[in-house]
Amino acid sequence: MDEEYGTRHWPVEIRVKSAERALEIVFDDDKSFRLPAELLRVESPSAEVRGHGAGQKTIIGGKRLVGIKRLEPVGNYAVRIHFDDGHDTGIFSWSYLRELGETQDVVWRAYLSALAERRLAREP
Repeated sequence: MDEEYGTRHWPVEIRVKSAERALEIVFDDDKSFRLPAELLRVESPSAEVRGHGAGQKTIIGGKRLVGIKRLEPVGNYAVRIHFDDGHDTGIFSWSYLRELGETQDVVWRAYLSALAERRLAREP
């Protein structure tokens, strides 16, 4: 099995579900995930969100209605997601999308908790 860029499972299908504001991804082992655009946006692997070092993550509010405009392949290991709020610098590797799919309930709860702590709203 090719593990380039930490990839153990490769996507066989990726769909933007515009009306649902979500990304659907099916991997080669038949595991599939529906990732909300809001979650993808606030967990973007970009420097804008992650910062440039440990402990620099930015908690972003006001993204409940964010959508996905388009996807752009990056080599054979990732996709760049262009969001309708103009954000397009995050490169989402297949392994990162898989990880988000598998942990999205935990990640989502942590995000909601971080918003509450900072008194930020999901609404724009």
